[in-house]
Amino acid sequence: MEFISEYGLFLAKVATFVVAAIILVAVIVSASKHNDSDDDEGELKVRNLNDKYRNLKESIQTKLMSDDEYKAWNKKKKKEEKAKKKAEKHKAEDESQPKSRIYVIDFDGDIKASDTDTLRRSVSAVLSVADPEKDEVVVRLESGGGLVHAYGLASAQLDRIRSKGVRLTACVDKVAASGGYMMACVADKILASPFAVIGSIGVVAQLPNFHRLLEKNNVDFEVLTAGEHKRTLTMFGENTEKGRQKFLEDLEDTHGLFKEYVSERRPDLDIKAVANGDIWFGKRALDVNLIDDIKTSDEYLIEACERGEVVTVSFQQKRTLAEKIGIATSTALERSVWKVLSAFRNQKIQ
Repeated sequence: MEFISEYGLFLAKVATFVVAAIILVAVIVSASKHNDSDDDEGELKVRNLNDKYRNLKESIQTKLMSDDEYKAWNKKKKKEEKAKKKAEKHKAEDESQPKSRIYVIDFDGDIKASDTDTLRRSVSAVLSVADPEKDEVVVRLESGGGLVHAYGLASAQLDRIRSKGVRLTACVDKVAASGGYMMACVADKILASPFAVIGSIGVVAQLPNFHRLLEKNNVDFEVLTAGEHKRTLTMFGENTEKGRQKFLEDLEDTHGLFKEYVSERRPDLDIKAVANGDIWFGKRALDVNLIDDIKTSDEYLIEACERGEVVTVSFQQKRTLAEKIGIATSTALERSVWKVLSAFRNQKIQ
C-alpha cells in the first residue's frame, strides 16, 4: 500500500509537470504573436548617473566613519541639500543659466546589429528634447561588426544626432571593429580604453562549397537565374571564375563605400594607412588617429557629472500578462522539475 501511495504521488507530480509544460507552450506562442506587433514601443527608462556616482561615493565614506562622524556628516548633508534645493529653484527661474545635459545611450552589437531598434527609439527620444547649444550625447559602444546593411542602418541612427548639431561622443571600452568602427567614426570624438580593439576597416565574406561532395555522390544541384549577376557564388553549385571575380568586385565596392564613409567623418585620418582590415589596440589606435583620447567610459562620465546632469536613456520591452505568466510558470516549472527528479531518484520499491 505504501508503494501504491508513493507511486500515485509520483504520477500526480508528473501529470502536473506535463500540464504546466502545455500551459508554458501556449504562453510562449501567445507572447511571440504579441512581439510581432509594431505598436509596442516599449517603456522609456531614464536613470540619473549623478545620483548613482554620488551615492556610491557616500556609501564608501559612511562605511569608514565613526558614529559621531556620521552624525556630523549627516547633519551637514541635510543642510547642504536644503541650500542646494533653494539654489536650484532660483536657477530654474533664471533662464540665462540653462543646465546642460549629457544623454547616455548603450549599444551592444551582435552580427545582425540587433540592438539597432532600441538605438533608434533612444535617439528619437533624446533628439526630441536635446539642445544643440549645450547638450551632448554619449554612446557607449561595444561591437565587433557584422552585416553591412545592418551596421549601415545603425550608423545612420547616430548620423541623425550629428545632423541635428548635437555633440556626439563615442566611448569604447572593449571593441569597436568593422561595423562597430563604422558607428564610432560618426562621433565628434572617440574615446577608448588602453586595450580596446579598434579599426578593422575591411570587408569579409566566406561560404563553404559542397559541389564536389555532391558530385562524388551523384547528386545534381541546379541554380536557375534570370539576370547575369543574380547569383555569383553558391554553396552547392559549381562556382565559376567569372562568378568569383564578380563577387570580389562587389566586396571591393563595399570596401570603397566603407572607406568613403569613414573619411567623410574623420577627414584627418590617413585612410590608406588604416583601411587594410587590420586592428589596433587603444594606444596604437591613438597614434594613427583612429581615436581621439585614451579614457574609459566610467572616467569620462564621472567627469561629465561635474559639468552637467548625466542620464542614461534606454527602452525596455513592455511585458504582457501572457509574458508575465510565462516567467512565473517558467520559475515554477524549474522548481517542479527538480522536485520530480528528486522524487524519482529517491523512489524505492519495497
